[in-house]
Amino acid sequence: MSTGTAAVVRWEDAADLGELWEGDVLDVEVAGEHVLLVRLLGGEVRAYQGRCPHQQMLLADGDFDADSGVLVCMGHLWEFDLRVGVGVNPAGCPLYAYPVEVAGDRILVGIPQDGLRHNHRSQGKRAPGKSGRQP
Repeated sequence: MSTGTAAVVRWEDAADLGELWEGDVLDVEVAGEHVLLVRLLGGEVRAYQGRCPHQQMLLADGDFDADSGVLVCMGHLWEFDLRVGVGVNPAGCPLYAYPVEVAGDRILVGIPQDGLRHNHRSQGKRAPGKSGRQP
């Protein structure tokens, strides 16, 4: 059973809210870590690891469909639902999610102070021909 103890985070300035349009993604470096910022339709901002769990390609270079919330990595076409931070194909492959806050016109990202690298890795395989996108 989990103890429920959360890592202490240090809030870091990541970007100006005006740099991240609704329905867009942005790669930023925060405290030495690549972070993918996404501004979902409706305005909510989320922050995830900036590199694909498969082969470490920059996720911001992928194709993001704001309507479905799915980002397709350009490397090997892995798909991630950025509304919840999990893989669509391969299913269930998680992205590391950072705490994020919007303070005025600034986006702040909480970097855990646990001494770990915050980047999930996966050796899963993408199912050929399967897509999480809606036609």
